[in-house]
Amino acid sequence: MKIIGFVGLPGSGKSVASDVAREMGFPVLVMGDIIRREAAARGLDPSDENLGRVGNMLRASEGPDAVARRTLERAGKEKMVIVDGLRSKAEADFFSANCGEFHLINIAAPANSRIRWLESRGRPDDPRAPSASSAGQMPAALEKREGREMGWGMSEAMKEADLVLRNDGDLEEFRNAVRMMLKGFQRE
Repeated sequence: MKIIGFVGLPGSGKSVASDVAREMGFPVLVMGDIIRREAAARGLDPSDENLGRVGNMLRASEGPDAVARRTLERAGKEKMVIVDGLRSKAEADFFSANCGEFHLINIAAPANSRIRWLESRGRPDDPRAPSASSAGQMPAALEKREGREMGWGMSEAMKEADLVLRNDGDLEEFRNAVRMMLKGFQRE
């Protein structure tokens, strides 16, 4: 099995890249969905704080590659799978050791763009400012989330990526870059 993994800071464009992959017919597994399911099983709301706590608990009790192991179990017998949301080198190492072929893509976007996209995305676990009068809290909430994810080893994974895909232009330009990249992996 070939796995193409996406790593990147919150709001960098991983979900957009995954949407493009789905449109092209590739199965997509979102690692955050594993944590969201676990939080729901524990009766927790999918807030950023709760999901962070559940992610920490899973990694503490089952090891740093816990979410990757649970994700791979869902991959089945597919020829090529997109995995959205790696958070550590341990997860990348797990996929590399347990798949026939693994490529890690670092999706990178400027902080001001990521903040703007997160504010408009509307996912329950996105850091956000509670009101217009507290808009300055958004960068602080995002910084807290990034710190937690970096603590899991995400910066090491981003440094070891096979490819950096920049998301610093318009949306269609980024979607086209994702399409071209995935077509290249499809031909291999």
